[in-house]
Amino acid sequence: MKNFYLSCLLLAPLFILAQTEIDGIMMSKNNFCFGAVYHYSSWNEYWEGTFKRENLNLGTVSTKSAAIMGNYGISDKLNILFSVPYVETKASAGTMGGQKGLQDLSLTIKYMPVEKTIGKATYSLYALGSFATPTSNYSADYLPLSIGLQSKTAALRLMGDFQLGNFFSTLSGAYVKRANITIDRNAYLTDEIHYTNKVDMPDAISVNFRAGFRSSRLIAEFIIDNWVTQSGGFDITKNNMPFPSNTMNALKYGINSKYTLKKIPALSLVGGFNYIVQGKNVGKSDTFYGGLFYVVNIKKTSEQDEN
Repeated sequence: MKNFYLSCLLLAPLFILAQTEIDGIMMSKNNFCFGAVYHYSSWNEYWEGTFKRENLNLGTVSTKSAAIMGNYGISDKLNILFSVPYVETKASAGTMGGQKGLQDLSLTIKYMPVEKTIGKATYSLYALGSFATPTSNYSADYLPLSIGLQSKTAALRLMGDFQLGNFFSTLSGAYVKRANITIDRNAYLTDEIHYTNKVDMPDAISVNFRAGFRSSRLIAEFIIDNWVTQSGGFDITKNNMPFPSNTMNALKYGINSKYTLKKIPALSLVGGFNYIVQGKNVGKSDTFYGGLFYVVNIKKTSEQDEN
């Protein structure tokens, strides 16, 4: 099982995805992979609309996250994945205190309907459905130090994978539907005044490309990830705080790695780095992560217990 990582650290750690959701690897039938990943991310510059700036009232905004996750192989072609992160935010300057707590529970069904080898190359197609819901009553209207957006989300992703020897490339795209949220005030300003506590959340499109080296023990890959908010968002106004329904676009580059121990083949080490190179109403963040994963065969374990 591959590692989980923050796909887009915008003005808060809002979008948490599992790398196994969007790679060309399936968990074998009856195998259960579980583990934990620690992330650290920070930024001291952000885009106010398209204008990149600093904010001395915030200094450096940092986020620490520890996520528990798992992947179970119902069959070789059908997997179920979950993740639950604990997130803590902090600003190095100013008077705004950070937040901490459980963020959102994420569940994903990953299905591989097609896998075909032609010559020495293998081609695979995948369909993924995901759902996420908040697990605690954190405040969404406290950006950039909120730990999430309090929005229930559903996503549909289509993905294709190509492998020739140890070289591979994977391309995927997803549409993310986000439910509206309720905030703790009865009026707010976007590009117009709203006399309500209901906030219409814009949907988003995510496109991910990855390529690199893949073998049974080592995976090393380069990633390009682009998150684009759809219609309904708006820009941060000059010298103002961000708002949950802002347009938040982010183009990210990164590297991921996974190493499976030779003496303990059920244990894997993961690690990587990613950074946002261009954005809109997002922090120019750098993110580091590392973690451990362990695979057990549920059927064999049950049979051993019975004996």
